[in-house]
Amino acid sequence: MEEMQKESVDVAELMEMRAQVYGMLARLYRVEVDAKTLDELRGMRFPTATGNTKADEGYHQLFAYLKNTWDDSVTELAIDYVRTFIGHGVNGYSAAYPFESVYTSERRLLMQEARAEVLQTLRDNGLKRGSWTEGEDHIALELEFMQRMSLRCAEALAAGNDDEAYKCVEKMSTFIEEHLLNWVPMLVADMRMYARTMFYQGLAQLTFGQLEQDRAVLAELLESAQQAA
Repeated sequence: MEEMQKESVDVAELMEMRAQVYGMLARLYRVEVDAKTLDELRGMRFPTATGNTKADEGYHQLFAYLKNTWDDSVTELAIDYVRTFIGHGVNGYSAAYPFESVYTSERRLLMQEARAEVLQTLRDNGLKRGSWTEGEDHIALELEFMQRMSLRCAEALAAGNDDEAYKCVEKMSTFIEEHLLNWVPMLVADMRMYARTMFYQGLAQLTFGQLEQDRAVLAELLESAQQAA
């Protein structure tokens, strides 16, 4: 019994750590980096060996940029955010547009089937988009879904509700497969093409690596739970 309780605590702590990473990533995609966020990032300690080469490279690039920030870094990042994610063209090939619909629809259009699917997923799980005004298939909101479900899983484990925790893990695993990893690799490729700063180059690699690593973690948790049952 004590061993099972320890395992639940360990998994709950893992979920809280995952939520922190997803929360950080969601924030960096949602809007440009302001002075407060830049200061917070400079004060963070990034891991050096995550077990995923893409994530390690991403953290290294972020660290390299942050240790050399200067007075105009906020402006530099704002310019690169616009260059990377908004662009100046009128078609779907002028930037790394952070919407799943752009990468999964034939004509690279916004507000397509992917948006409807993500919106339904949010509704099915009782999640509201708050003050969000963009399409629900924006990468920031998809990453926030992972953050919020991770916290929900941790809360379920703390309450001793293993069945609810399992359902949360199952939903996150499905969401990574059917949504995030279905289009983020293409987004990352475009980010590396359009971004000029090491910061957004690193964010691209870190995002890809985090998703690859998390897919494996969630699959392992599901397998362990099934074997225990």
